[in-house]
Amino acid sequence: MREDVQALDIRDVTANWVNRVVLEAQIEERIKALADLSHTPLFFGRLDYLHTTQEGQRFYIGRRHVHDAEGDPMVIDWRAPVSQPFYRASRNDPMDIRLRRRFGYTAGDLTAYEDEHLTDPTEADRTSKLLQAEIERPRVGPMRDIVATIQPEQDEIVRSGLSGTVCVQGGPGTGKTAVGLHRVAYLLYAHRERLARTGTLVIGPNRSFLHYIEQVLPALGELEVRQATVDDLVGHVEVRGTDEAASAVVKGDARMAEVLRRAVRSHVTMPTEALMVVRGSRRWRVPAHELEEIVRELLDRDIRYGAARDALPQRIAHAVLVRMERSGEAPDDRVQDAVARNAAVKAAVKAVWPVVDPAKLVLRLLSEPEFLAEHADGVLTADEQKAVLWTRPPRSVRSARWSPADAVLIDEAYDLVERTHSLGHVVLDEAQDLSPMQYRAVGRRCTTGSATVLGDLAQGTTPWATRSWAEALAHLGKPDAAVEELTAGFRVPREVIAYASRLLPHMSPGLAAVRSVRESPGSLEVRATVGDGDAAVVDACRESLRREGSIGLIAADARVPALAEALAAAGLTYLSPGEETTSESRLTLVPASLAKGLEYDYVVLDEPAAVVDGEPDERTGLRRLYVALTRAVSGLTVLHASPLPPQLA
Repeated sequence: MREDVQALDIRDVTANWVNRVVLEAQIEERIKALADLSHTPLFFGRLDYLHTTQEGQRFYIGRRHVHDAEGDPMVIDWRAPVSQPFYRASRNDPMDIRLRRRFGYTAGDLTAYEDEHLTDPTEADRTSKLLQAEIERPRVGPMRDIVATIQPEQDEIVRSGLSGTVCVQGGPGTGKTAVGLHRVAYLLYAHRERLARTGTLVIGPNRSFLHYIEQVLPALGELEVRQATVDDLVGHVEVRGTDEAASAVVKGDARMAEVLRRAVRSHVTMPTEALMVVRGSRRWRVPAHELEEIVRELLDRDIRYGAARDALPQRIAHAVLVRMERSGEAPDDRVQDAVARNAAVKAAVKAVWPVVDPAKLVLRLLSEPEFLAEHADGVLTADEQKAVLWTRPPRSVRSARWSPADAVLIDEAYDLVERTHSLGHVVLDEAQDLSPMQYRAVGRRCTTGSATVLGDLAQGTTPWATRSWAEALAHLGKPDAAVEELTAGFRVPREVIAYASRLLPHMSPGLAAVRSVRESPGSLEVRATVGDGDAAVVDACRESLRREGSIGLIAADARVPALAEALAAAGLTYLSPGEETTSESRLTLVPASLAKGLEYDYVVLDEPAAVVDGEPDERTGLRRLYVALTRAVSGLTVLHASPLPPQLA
């Protein structure tokens, strides 16, 4: 298939050089999409139908469509409707499938297959060993697709329609991130032309996380999905500062949107003098009260500040044209445009509806107590206003040490002035950590599209973490979104998730614990260390490295420098989060603050109490610890010299 595309001769099929360049770019993208991936087979399953109206009775299922030299299908794309029974058929509902076959591979070579005769009453139910082996395969390198192991409840979410927004609540190891990425791939398959026009976006919590997931979609043949963090989206200014927790909470509160709206609209002043427009030998007068009516009408429409400012000269010009027509003239649209560009009209617009610079507006709000008090009256308390004000106001936008929360406020102000471009579909992962203002920033990117929201309320580790999905979806602008819950865990061993779930009643009461389907006796070890704790950590890392797979050493952020020094002294090379593990470099040193979303075959967790104490409050600390405890795929070793947090006892 790739050679066929490479052999295309387009010299005689393009009308001009522009068409040729566009077609060449499309061909190049097609060749990239058809690239062979090492160790990735083209098919992983087969369906044999009992009765079928299809041309054939047997279908091979794979990551993408494959056809032979005559164009006949050899492998069916996993997203096609005919592939759906591979994921959903069961003995209770065989969906007209006689046999489902799973293929097993080792390093890209076919090594096994396994059959399920779904309509044979004599065949006993059993767990698929190939499926289990694929789920438990060691995690070396970036995140991989789960296309061969999608479960029925996951498939239902993946194949839900483009028009509706879906929120997925899922505990550790339930596959919510993979479900979100596969949903993007499915939507691009089912609505390719529409999404090619409107665009798609995956939003992750940090660069390390995005680097970890970046190969999933290309492995499925999808190369055009942009990936970004929330900070990337609102990058109108350079972020060089940080906020105290109390300040960040207020800045992230949805009430700040009303403060900003008031501040933007405060720049509009009512005209007090009549406008005189001179054209040739004639003078046309628009009285102040009529100008005020025009301005108030635009304010009442509550459209974007910039759009209203652009409309104002045309409205004034129309009022002049009415006077021209009454005097017997017959002006047309060209005359109206000329009047709108008249110097007197421009001067009036500048005085009544001046240009607003969003960054300067936010700078003024955070620097001038009187300006903030005027527009936050009845919205923020005096203490809240004091919390957001800078103690040492900067001189200019460029010299300001903007924080991430400030950048979100500036983005909100930009949207009040000019509408933010909307995409066709947005995937928002680790959503539980977003502030209401950050939800609004993401929502602006999909006002005319839909979203897939992924998260776990129990893993919220910011002071402004989401309290409920209903509240979060309202801030996102998608209050009618369907909320789905994934409760079956496929990644974290049962013993490990049970240990971590001891924290749930203390940090997220009422949230259901994950039910892990993985039994792995001996996967959890809790050790009290005596003497040199750093040496004990190094020894535990050495033990883990004797096993196959990736190793994550997770520690409180404050402990990372000391552990880095201990590893270097012991001759153990290590990676930073986001760097790709290889067969030679399998150990990653992970600050607890960056562990979310990552996974390792074996995790060594240093000093749980230090992880909790590293956060501003106990609930946030327990949630951070919950995240750290649930990063292990095969085994977890907990080391502590200090007493364990009482919630784990």
